[in-house]
Amino acid sequence: MYGHKLQPVKFDRKDLPVGTPVVGMVGGGQLARMTQETAVALGIQLRVLAEGPTVSAAQAVADAPVGDYKDLETVRRFAAECDVVTFDHEHVPTDLLHALEADGIKVHPGPDALVHAQDKAVMRRRLDTFDAPSPAHQVVETAADVADFAKRVGGFPIILKTTRGGYDGKGVWFIDGPDDDAITVALDSGVPILAEEKVDFVRELSAIVARSPHGQAVAYPIVESVQKDGICVEVTAPAPGLAPERAAQAQQTALRIAGELDVVGVVAVEMFEARDGRLLVNELAMRPHNTGHWSIDGAVTSQFENHLRAVLDLPLGSPAARAPYTVMVNLLGGDVEDMHRGLLHCLARDPGLKVHFYGKSVKPGRKIGHVTAYGDDLEQTRERARHAAAYLTGTIDE
Repeated sequence: MYGHKLQPVKFDRKDLPVGTPVVGMVGGGQLARMTQETAVALGIQLRVLAEGPTVSAAQAVADAPVGDYKDLETVRRFAAECDVVTFDHEHVPTDLLHALEADGIKVHPGPDALVHAQDKAVMRRRLDTFDAPSPAHQVVETAADVADFAKRVGGFPIILKTTRGGYDGKGVWFIDGPDDDAITVALDSGVPILAEEKVDFVRELSAIVARSPHGQAVAYPIVESVQKDGICVEVTAPAPGLAPERAAQAQQTALRIAGELDVVGVVAVEMFEARDGRLLVNELAMRPHNTGHWSIDGAVTSQFENHLRAVLDLPLGSPAARAPYTVMVNLLGGDVEDMHRGLLHCLARDPGLKVHFYGKSVKPGRKIGHVTAYGDDLEQTRERARHAAAYLTGTIDE
């Protein structure tokens, strides 16, 4: 057989050990890739519906058929081999997911929950029904609507957002006045637009919780996230200087949202800590989230493991931190194409450092991976993580 060509791995459930659960994840990005590690440890067969044969997760998951997640029959064929279907992203159409549920396929989170992460207007309306703290907001259709909203919240500046499809700063406009050209750009984008007050905030926080079908839920420590040009660049767990009662308030808000929306799996509730003392819900993500990557190395149970446990209705693991501080810094693409060349220096300098690459080619601003450091001293831990990220991306050379 030594002259034969290598054959691709083909999934066949009958070849798996008896009782092996099969989880299908729609989307082949880095979240699916990082989910594979914990799936292997728990003996779970992870299937990934990938966008292409070389995407991030397809490099790490043996069973990664390529298909269009917007095509019902493609997703049906994929889901038929799975015990439950979950997601690497929120973009699968809800009518398609309702069709899967009608076929008897378990979908977690379900479409009635997931739509709140897909559509910001739907999210805001629903959060209002149980008084979840949010910035002032209004769907706008005309420039007059924008001006009226600004008047209602005390004047410009305000923010306009696409209700669907925006991420990493895309689909967001900061409006300085009624004659701002961005108003026309936003209203002509072809997507309904949500206007929100521009919150004067001290920092951004993230509350991540995991919830199972029968209602068990756990809350991770509240983290501080730092954004640059709309992209998360750094996360610190726990959020430094956050009073215990404020952290508990943020966790309780996230747990209530998960319960009210009947989320199954991980949900990230991104928040503003406003200068006037309010904690305001900014956005929701119903999947493992960038602000939870610290948990892979810094928590007893990572967000990826608890997501798998939740969608399979297994008991959830402890979300407790392993160390007083954990800092995660994203590796964003820049001028250096070969980030691996920096591993020798970084790993020799800091044996406690953890590096995660996503199998992506370097493009400016693209998330190529992340580094994590944890320890007893916040400033030393930050310096370790920041130094490694800067060296790997070529910002510094020593």
